[in-house]
Amino acid sequence: MAPSDFRLRPGSPVPLGATWDGRGVNVAIWSEHATAMELCLFDGEDPWREKERIRLTERTDQVWHGRVAGVGPGALYGYRAHGPYAPRDGHRFNPAKLLLDPYARAITGDVTWHDALLGGRGSADMEPDGRDSAPYTPRSVVVDGVFDWGDDRRPATPWHRTVIYEAHVKGLTARHPELPPALRGTYAGLGTPPVIDYLRRLGVTAVELLPVHHAVAERALVARGLTNYWGYNSIGYFAPDARLASSGSRGGQVTEFKAMVRALHQAGIEVILDVVYNHTAEGGRRGPTLSFRGLGDGAYYWLDPADGAQYVDWTGCGNSWHTPHPRALQLVMDSLRYWVQEMRVDGFRFDLAPVLARTGLGDVNLYAPFLGAIRQDPVLADVKIIAEAWDVGPDGYLVGRFPAGWGEWNGRYRDAVRRFWRGDAGQAADLGFRLTGSSDLYAASGRQPSASVNFITAHDGFTLADLVSYEHKRNEANGEDNHDGTDENLAWNCGVEGPTADPAVGRLRERQMRNFLATLLLSQGVPMLAHGDEVARTQAGNNNVYCQDGPISWLAWERSPAAEAQLGFTRRLLALRLAEPVFRRRTFSTARGLTWVRPDGKEMTAADWNEPATRTLGLLLRGDRIDEVDEAGEPIVGATFLVLLNAGAAPVPFIVPAPPGAARWTPVLDTQQWEPPAAPAPSAGGTFALAERSVAVLRLDVEGEWP
Repeated sequence: MAPSDFRLRPGSPVPLGATWDGRGVNVAIWSEHATAMELCLFDGEDPWREKERIRLTERTDQVWHGRVAGVGPGALYGYRAHGPYAPRDGHRFNPAKLLLDPYARAITGDVTWHDALLGGRGSADMEPDGRDSAPYTPRSVVVDGVFDWGDDRRPATPWHRTVIYEAHVKGLTARHPELPPALRGTYAGLGTPPVIDYLRRLGVTAVELLPVHHAVAERALVARGLTNYWGYNSIGYFAPDARLASSGSRGGQVTEFKAMVRALHQAGIEVILDVVYNHTAEGGRRGPTLSFRGLGDGAYYWLDPADGAQYVDWTGCGNSWHTPHPRALQLVMDSLRYWVQEMRVDGFRFDLAPVLARTGLGDVNLYAPFLGAIRQDPVLADVKIIAEAWDVGPDGYLVGRFPAGWGEWNGRYRDAVRRFWRGDAGQAADLGFRLTGSSDLYAASGRQPSASVNFITAHDGFTLADLVSYEHKRNEANGEDNHDGTDENLAWNCGVEGPTADPAVGRLRERQMRNFLATLLLSQGVPMLAHGDEVARTQAGNNNVYCQDGPISWLAWERSPAAEAQLGFTRRLLALRLAEPVFRRRTFSTARGLTWVRPDGKEMTAADWNEPATRTLGLLLRGDRIDEVDEAGEPIVGATFLVLLNAGAAPVPFIVPAPPGAARWTPVLDTQQWEPPAAPAPSAGGTFALAERSVAVLRLDVEGEWP
């Protein structure tokens, strides 16, 4: 195929990627060790036909670049990189392999699995494979980024007012009866009034979307007739996944995503992206050559210093992203800024974040270049940054150790709350820290309760309904002989496994779900609700539906009376949290504003906290001693509440505190039932009948002053 030079001009090495200027496209791609770079253009009507190769002749600071006239939005392209094929030296150049642009703003087409995607021959892969991979790879797409944002403004919800709803774009919308079929499972569907109104009425302030970066389904999954539904296998860090778009894959997915963000913002709902920069879809040594591997293997990936042909794997996915390299770090930062500035998202949750903080083999460095870059970047200064604070490498559990400015998925919160409600002994002290914002984890570093993103369930694991219904996972449909996922449940499930027709067991499970919801949504910190838990969504015991793109993982919008009741209960909890400042404090409570109470009405002692049998306790939250000011500088004063928790198997008569003056405690929530309690209000110093395995919340109605 003869090169075409007459339309090629030098162009510019910045910005990286393909940039349309109205009459042509400037292309720029970094590769330190490439000896030549070819831009491949494809037929718009037949995307599999490579119609032209243009050798880029300009190279500035290791960036190959050029401007090509007559190419515009919707054009399909890729690259072929020439250079040494020496895997042990970190080089896997092979011009037979068509490469995606690492900065592509859109990607079209799926990977068709074939051995031609492999860069090397045989199991040793020490020699390049000469088969052309172009028939089997996706294409990069030139995009026109112009979009009418109108009067769009980010909601900028303060951390202490934030309630996160973790959701999958398709899983949330695929079965919605009010959406046209063409919009179900798409960005456009998520941006429609029926879905947004549901989120707004629920009371959440942000959606945290499972990965939307363009992803690849692993070869083994495709061979089993499955797919990577969750999307934790990214290959395009600037490209919205076209599988979730209703408007095509030639750039329409970009516009559609922006329209979704604009619609959510109009309803006051933030958009947080779950991002997977810790590894890519190219996998391990025998993985496909799709992009990064063919441009700078030793730059983009951690390689074994003893044998550069081997990849260091702290992710369990075959490779680990090499953030200490300046260009690998630049790509991550450029991607984050792009999603904030051009796509207007409001924050990020970093999957396996410790991988990005590693600066050497086995070394997690809290002064790593990545963490420093995040902290000083002005574009990222006003968006939410959240870490999944663990990976599978050495010293990989970092909950409580990320720097100031970071929120963290608090795995210790999840485990403590589950153990308490299972009835485990010796959980009181840990629970006390978790309910009040985990000051033991965050106060010493100057962080506040909002650093703790609290959760009971997430996409990875049992749903809330399954948590109280199954002791053991049921993952046979995944085709891995039920070996995938973890069997640790940490929840009392009534001693009955799976579906049951016993109404008594059903009522116990419903109460346990209410206990979890009440604990989560009334704890200090930032609550995260997994989508569908508010309506008791079930996955039939499958706790790892990463490969299940179907009804088992999609939210059913047709609800039973019990599911409708749970939805109403969740809405009331979130309304209570929003209305009462004692449940969403910006700072850690002092001893003036917080008191732990025993069932006899007296303050808890060190012996009570250390007593293994302690399963019943009360938390007094003084609304007149919040010690915070509002945006206008005025002191914040709210109502006083008493939260009672009983994880024991027997009811407990709880003596409520007695302030001076005429006072009564009004029950506003009791997890014995769905509806607000109709129980009589106990007088101060009187007794409240706290049921077994239940939460009750009482509000103080007082006429006198309480010192």
